[in-house]
Amino acid sequence: MAYEPTHPGRHETQEFRGIRHHLVRWGPQSGDPVLFLHGYADCAASFQFIADEIAPTLPLVAIDWRGFGLSEHAPGGYWFPDYYADLEQFIDRLCPDAPARLIGHSMGANVAMIYAGVRPARVKKLVNLEGFGLPRTESSQAPDRLGRWLDQQREAAEFADYADVAELAARIVKRNPRLPPDRAAFVAAAWSGPRPGGGVRLLADPAHRMVNPYLYRREEMEACWRRIEAPVLLVIGAESDLLTRLGAEGGPAMFKPLIRELTIETVAGAGHMLHHEEPRVVARLIENFLGTH
Repeated sequence: MAYEPTHPGRHETQEFRGIRHHLVRWGPQSGDPVLFLHGYADCAASFQFIADEIAPTLPLVAIDWRGFGLSEHAPGGYWFPDYYADLEQFIDRLCPDAPARLIGHSMGANVAMIYAGVRPARVKKLVNLEGFGLPRTESSQAPDRLGRWLDQQREAAEFADYADVAELAARIVKRNPRLPPDRAAFVAAAWSGPRPGGGVRLLADPAHRMVNPYLYRREEMEACWRRIEAPVLLVIGAESDLLTRLGAEGGPAMFKPLIRELTIETVAGAGHMLHHEEPRVVARLIENFLGTH
C-alpha cells in the first residue's frame, strides 16, 4: 500500500552557487518560509510526512542539498563549508525580509547549528532534529585519514543498486523496523531513480561516501555553537542509536552549557529518523516552538 500525501508538495528548481537545486514547497506561497534541511543520504521530499501533519498555514520549503535527491551533483566533490555557503544563499533568496526559521535533521541540523553561530543575526529560531555533531578527533588520526582519502581517489565510489523500489523499501524497513511499510515505500521512491538497464539506484552522488581528508575539529564547532543567539529546540529520538554511538559527545548534557536558549524534547518510540517515524509528534513540537504562521 502506497502512502498518499494529504498535502502534496510543489516541486521547483533554482540555481544556487552554480548548482541546480531541487526544492519542495508546502503551504502558502506568501510569507518567509520555514526552511527544512535534510540529513545525509536523505532528501527534501521525505519531509512530506511532517508537512502532512503540521499546520497548513505555515509556508514550508525543503531543499535537496547539492548531490542529494534531485539536486545537481558537484563535479569537484563535497566539502562542508560549501553547505554553509549554500545555506546562506538559501536564506538570502527565500527569506530576504527577516531572519530565517530553520529545521534541520542530522547533517542538516549540524549545518544549521554552525551557520546560526557564524551568522546569528540571520537565524530567528532553529529546530535541531538529532544533530549532535561528531566525536572529537586527535591529530594523530590525520596520516591515516589522508591516506584513506588518497586511496579512494583510485576507486569509483558506488551505492548499491536495487531490482525495484519495493526491494529498496524492504531494505529500509529492515534497517528501521519502526517505519511503517507505506512510508518506507514513499521514502524509497524519493531516494531513488531508474538505473540504465533496469532497476533503481540511489539518487545521492556516490562521491558522498568518500572520507573527508580533514579531521572534524569539535572544539571549533562548539565555539560556533556558543555564539548562537536564536532559541534552539533540540529534539531527540528516545530510541536513537546515534546517541549510543556518540557516547559523552551526544545528548542534552553536552548542549546545555553551550546554547544560551535551549529547549529539549524527547520523542518516545522514535529513533534517529524521527521525522519519518513520528511525524505527528514532531509536527506538534515544531508548531509549539515556531508558531503556526
